[in-house]
Amino acid sequence: MNDILPADAPLWELFENTAESVLKSYGYQKIVTPIVEETGLFARAIGAVTDIVEKEMYSFTDSMNGDQLTLRPEGTAGVVRAVIEHNLAYDGPKRLWYKGPMFRHERPQRGRYRQFFQFGAEAIGFSGPDIDAELIMLCRRLWDDLGLDNIRLELNSIGNADERQRHRADLIAYFEANIDVLDAEAKRRLHANPLRILDTKNPAMQDLVNQAPQLLAYLGEESLAHFEGLKKILDANNVQYTVNPRLVRGLDYYNRTVFEWVTDLLGAQGTVCAGGRYDPLIETFGGKPTPGIGFAMGIERLIELMKAQGEPSQPAQCDVYLVHQGMDAQMKAFILGERIRDAGLDVVLHCATPAGAGSFKSQMKKADGSGAAFAVIIGEDEVKNGVVAVKALREGEAGGQQSSVPFDDAVDFIVDQIVGGHDHDHDHDHVHYHP
Repeated sequence: MNDILPADAPLWELFENTAESVLKSYGYQKIVTPIVEETGLFARAIGAVTDIVEKEMYSFTDSMNGDQLTLRPEGTAGVVRAVIEHNLAYDGPKRLWYKGPMFRHERPQRGRYRQFFQFGAEAIGFSGPDIDAELIMLCRRLWDDLGLDNIRLELNSIGNADERQRHRADLIAYFEANIDVLDAEAKRRLHANPLRILDTKNPAMQDLVNQAPQLLAYLGEESLAHFEGLKKILDANNVQYTVNPRLVRGLDYYNRTVFEWVTDLLGAQGTVCAGGRYDPLIETFGGKPTPGIGFAMGIERLIELMKAQGEPSQPAQCDVYLVHQGMDAQMKAFILGERIRDAGLDVVLHCATPAGAGSFKSQMKKADGSGAAFAVIIGEDEVKNGVVAVKALREGEAGGQQSSVPFDDAVDFIVDQIVGGHDHDHDHDHVHYHP
């Protein structure tokens, strides 16, 4: 598990704010579910014979009452439980999104930790290929807004349960006929979860897997029509994709559309977002038959991608840095700092350290390092004359220019400089200053 340090926090905020904004623009609403759920929820949702349930879940017995509990390994099961428990779909379909920590006891690798954060969306109660296309296009918009252009879309249809059963029987027969080529993991999965064998990364098995019966050949009329409908919408909107017949889900509740967004910049495990349709799941959980589709993306992996594409990790901390010397100047700095914040700008006020309050020179160095557009300087002379000195710290703000401004006019002056400035790149949508 890892810490997210202040240097990375701005990137996380950029990702989360962008994702929330994109989800909102498509009409998705936020849902928050507990980090801990009953173990049975995940065993039922994910399937008992899966790596997640067998090897990766952090499960424990509640010593107070003997309940079997698990730290959630994924988000869909909890959202679906909440939809059923609170009867959320009674008045029509719901578009939902969530974010938060998930927990899996797996071998850590680049951008993957045992506590990791996911951002996900679930669309409950929609049955057509249109919602599948919407979720995919929503992802594309997010990549565009984040400036990520090294992510490609892979697509497949895994049909319905009866179509998969026919495919599964032929798949098992095919692998049994080539049992000597299967590795230990594939042999273990052969009867419990043969679809997962198609996912193998073992180079020695690639030819065998490539020649295996393809699920697409087993799809019936309805499943094919759904898949063609999805591709038609994506084609009409210039969404580039590759149909990957080996793209599967090992869980029984998935059906029809499955998709992954993949990159080559993060090593072998290149999936940054995975999604799929799960029409049978709500009924499996005891709810009324209700279709569903969703996706989840790993935030750490996307942060890695943002860094790889040169996103600066530490933007400006503030708009204004307040420099002051002397007790009276400090009092004035506090008053002015609050007034500037009332106007909607971000202010860092210089505070003393164990080494002391710091000279004007050392404070100005701190002001420059903060990324602020302006330093506001208050010393004994300024207090006596009822003024402040406002110094532009960036080239775009008439670099280095210093103005003496009456104390009571300082807020107006600074807001005019920043909001009216052309080169300052801080986002000031939140400015609510009314002169």
